Amino acid sequence: MKTATLLIILGLLTGCSLTKLHTGQEYIVEWIGERPLIDRSHLTLQLDAEQQRVHGFAGCNQWFGNYRLDGERLSISHIASTRKACAPALMEQENRYLQALPKVERWDFSEHGQLQLWPAEGAAIRLWPKSNNQ
Repeated sequence: MKTATLLIILGLLTGCSLTKLHTGQEYIVEWIGERPLIDRSHLTLQLDAEQQRVHGFAGCNQWFGNYRLDGERLSISHIASTRKACAPALMEQENRYLQALPKVERWDFSEHGQLQLWPAEGAAIRLWPKSNNQ
């Protein structure tokens, strides 16, 4: 009962249902597969329903591409980014993120309300909805 109550509260606080992927909502990346992000790095993802475009920040560069959403199926394609150079560790993380996105095949929410973008094999990209306070 406590878990269900917490999930409802989380949904209300983030303005997000735990059963629907909301376009227009910005999500903050916490993990890419098996690895957490570098401290204080900031990676994002946001879906634009009108244009079927996806975009965000990859830690050093802005990125953008196309997406297709069909129920729990999600595909991201034609990814491009700006070409700014940053510290090698940030660039490696950015490359892992941008290489992981086209491998996404489906999405779901964890029991804690975290968005999970799943590839065919391996661990998910895990993201949190950005609140208005962030």
